[in-house]
Amino acid sequence: MLVVMKKDATETNIQAVVDAVEKRGYVARPIPGGDRVSIGILYNKGSVDTSQFLGFADVVQIGTRTMQNYSLLKRAGRSMRPVVLKRGMPATLQEWLMAAEYIMEEGNHNVILCERGIRTFVKHSRNTLDLSVIMVVKKESHLPVIVDPSHAAGVRDQVVPLAFAATTVGADGLMIEVHNKPEIAMSDGAQSLYPDQFKASMEKIKTIHSL
Repeated sequence: MLVVMKKDATETNIQAVVDAVEKRGYVARPIPGGDRVSIGILYNKGSVDTSQFLGFADVVQIGTRTMQNYSLLKRAGRSMRPVVLKRGMPATLQEWLMAAEYIMEEGNHNVILCERGIRTFVKHSRNTLDLSVIMVVKKESHLPVIVDPSHAAGVRDQVVPLAFAATTVGADGLMIEVHNKPEIAMSDGAQSLYPDQFKASMEKIKTIHSL
């Protein structure tokens, strides 16, 4: 699970969320960003008490390994915060959409689907990005769908071409990891773009999107 802090969150706010998460036996990993800090919550296989940190969060992300944690989905639904729901690695389209229904049943319709690759037999990338699902989601659901090419590829050189392809097939947004010094990143450095790569890619993505 990922909590995206508000833009004006202070160090005290961030530490309060970290303390609340760790008090419940989970691991909290702050992830500094350009103008926001995200906090990854690890090892949350069971029920999670979200009440302690929702006051600081703008968006809640449900990770691929917890897509079918129904208790967590319902809590996210009751939070009334926008929820980014990542597709489970082995999940079918129907299972993914049903997971979104668990959130919306609680009255929260602010759900953003995120395709981040599915598990296949390939070895040249971490996962296989299912671009065909983007078009089908748009036919079968009213929900916006974004793509995470970083986790799909797991390799920096593949991230940009996959981002271009996702934009071409109509993705509503992209989730791309960027790091000033990916070689010393605490996690996922191999798939993180350098800032200049990201900037150049965004210019081309804007062009593709306008076609």
